[in-house]
Amino acid sequence: MTTAAPPPFSPAELRRYARHLILPEIGMEGQRRLKAARVLLVGAGGLGSPAGLYLAAAGVGRLGVVDFDRVDESNLQRQVLYGQGDLGRPKVEAAVARLADLNPEIEVVAHPLRLDASNALDLVGQYDVVVDGSDNFPTRYLVNDACVLAGRPNVYGSIFRFEGQVAVFWGARGPCYRCLFAEPPPPHMVPNCAEGGVRGVLPGIVGALQANEAIKLAAGIGEPLIGRLVLFDALKLSFRELRLEKDPACPVCSEQPTVTELIDYEAFCGLPAAGEGGGGEAPGGGEGDDDDLEIEPETLARWLAEGRALTLLDVRTPEEHAIARLEGAELIPLPELPRRVAELAGRGAVVAYCHHGPRSERATLFLRQHGVEAINLAGGLDAWSRRVDPRVPRY
Repeated sequence: MTTAAPPPFSPAELRRYARHLILPEIGMEGQRRLKAARVLLVGAGGLGSPAGLYLAAAGVGRLGVVDFDRVDESNLQRQVLYGQGDLGRPKVEAAVARLADLNPEIEVVAHPLRLDASNALDLVGQYDVVVDGSDNFPTRYLVNDACVLAGRPNVYGSIFRFEGQVAVFWGARGPCYRCLFAEPPPPHMVPNCAEGGVRGVLPGIVGALQANEAIKLAAGIGEPLIGRLVLFDALKLSFRELRLEKDPACPVCSEQPTVTELIDYEAFCGLPAAGEGGGGEAPGGGEGDDDDLEIEPETLARWLAEGRALTLLDVRTPEEHAIARLEGAELIPLPELPRRVAELAGRGAVVAYCHHGPRSERATLFLRQHGVEAINLAGGLDAWSRRVDPRVPRY
């Protein structure tokens, strides 16, 4: 991707990349391009782990890693960059150490920050190819727009449960992410992996496919997935390919774009700004605004200790309910709530909870629309376990 001529290969590099060098499609020239390439990895999680490992092993000259999270036990089922000794460690720190150990011949750069509109364009502009391993819509739109504005290819991947998607979005040569998804879905309508689950091997497959596309772009070989979206079903072990067309009215990559700078992507995706929303007292409490949507775990613990008449409503799946639950909670999975809402009528205050909060927020809004006095447990069962009762298992 870059015209800068790298120094000659060392004897150690010749040995390391020998299996690449004997491939006619790569050879010395292709490996030189890889060594000169700069690839930015957005997210060091499920997708970023395999993508980062294969990019480092392939000899990408500069590999940047952006992440602000820490390693958690629940990551180890699929995020193969990390081990038990990394628990609690910043992901970017652990990832850079692992990648540098895998290939000391390359430069691995840590970017321990939250990517946003204030820094994305500058950071993306420092690299030739961007691999998007993010797991949320604001970041996907941010990465897409920054790549279009900077003229960089965006190697996109996403996963959910047993299914994955891969594409290369490059506004200068084909459609961008907004050409396929012009508008984000309503907030919390698409559950993330923490809510819906994901088969551990799936991000390994999709992340490896992303690494394959990034290596092709960097080495200048093969036919990149520009204008094509690959759909993978792990249960059927099937691949499907969809042809994508550039949207002539795309607000970012069309000939007359209306988005010419990065915007507030949280607001664009309908999410509240940091610090907004619930946390106060609510139904029957007499201590706060009745319109508050959420209750903090500590407040719920106090209410229960005071003996307030509450119905604890678990809207997770039966599988999750079997793992951990609040004592005395009634299970009504969210998809069943519309046909079972009458069961909650006249119960008084209902406190809904899920794993982290988004599903029970939807349940709370639905219940209020149907005349049920309801409030959402902020942060869900996970927050309760962390902040109130560690005996409740985390998952």
